[in-house]
Amino acid sequence: MTIKRLAFIGLLALGGASITALAAKAADVTLTLWSLDKENQPAPNLVKQFNALNNGIKIEYRLLQFDDVVTEAMRAYSTGQAPDIIAVDNPEHALFASRGAFLDLTDMIAKSDVIKPKNYFPGPLASATWKGHYYGVPKATNTIALFYNRDMFKAKGLDPLKPPQTWDELVADARKLTDPAKNVYGLAFSAKGNEEGTFQFLPWAQMGGGGYDHINAPGAVKALEIWKTILDEKLASPDSLTRGQWDSTGTFNSGNAAMAISGPWELDRMMAEAKFDWGVALLPVPAVGAERSSAMGDYNWAIFSSSKHPAEAFKAIEFFASQDKDMFKNFGQLPARSDITIPATGSPLKDAALQVFLEQMKYAKPRGPHPAWPKISKAIQDAIQAALTGQMAPKDALDQAAQKIKAVLG
Repeated sequence: MTIKRLAFIGLLALGGASITALAAKAADVTLTLWSLDKENQPAPNLVKQFNALNNGIKIEYRLLQFDDVVTEAMRAYSTGQAPDIIAVDNPEHALFASRGAFLDLTDMIAKSDVIKPKNYFPGPLASATWKGHYYGVPKATNTIALFYNRDMFKAKGLDPLKPPQTWDELVADARKLTDPAKNVYGLAFSAKGNEEGTFQFLPWAQMGGGGYDHINAPGAVKALEIWKTILDEKLASPDSLTRGQWDSTGTFNSGNAAMAISGPWELDRMMAEAKFDWGVALLPVPAVGAERSSAMGDYNWAIFSSSKHPAEAFKAIEFFASQDKDMFKNFGQLPARSDITIPATGSPLKDAALQVFLEQMKYAKPRGPHPAWPKISKAIQDAIQAALTGQMAPKDALDQAAQKIKAVLG
């Protein structure tokens, strides 16, 4: 064998080794990501898109169950087994950030060409913030508004283009629309003794001049008194105390409620199920000109402080954020950003409803942020249940909740 041939074989061997090395390098960083998202929701699909880039970073996805997120994630962090990235419910974010479990992303965000705080709605951004620092990035967002049945408004002599604007108007319209003979309630909402109940009531308390740290403000007491009036007069179904938002909206879709308080996650379902003309309005306020508020839901991306690959994890989150423009089109979820224009869907009814929710997002406020949010929320839930079941007067129930929350806040 000639020297030239030996040299050629040597070059081939070196080339093969280089190709092997490059192949190994393509997967030399593996990240783990935990989320509640199922196969038709954002997280697993964004992971697939990111992995298809073949940029030397691979993400392994794990699906969590809703009730397990906090305990599972905290246990994993305390034992050194936490994932690199997690999607966490926004009211739980402060719990992790305050304990040092989440990485401070402030400096990374300041240098990012993709993630700009000014582009996010204030509520979602505040939920990922702790003591002036960013410990996460909003993944998506949602809020609540008032759905109403225009056909029923017409049938009862109400203007179908003028849904109730104030609390008093809401009660008055609910009285006119309630029709026991036809099994129709004026309003459907959730006062369930869990986070959904807090989610629906807190905006009322905030519009009444209260909040989680002043839950017994006079306006908040009035709000709970109105809720009690609605249930006492059977303007809403008695099982509003035990059913969630999904079931409440189902009552509206079936024609058994003239109005419903729910969110944009229901739009596709409503388009398919509601066989009547309907519209969406901003949540009624205590009085004309009063400050607005609304609930704020959905999840935030966060990187655990124990991650061995924080730069790569942030690169992944930047990619996820770059896909926010398609969040509604692909998954029916609202992006948490005010700089994104959602394209028309082709359905005038759906597009008009979407614009109301985007307007409502301007007033959406986070639950907290506070690391002890579950305890704070439980105090509010207990007050709602005690007042609406007649165990306590609304003021007494909220006074008791305020004392519990004061003890939590220290």
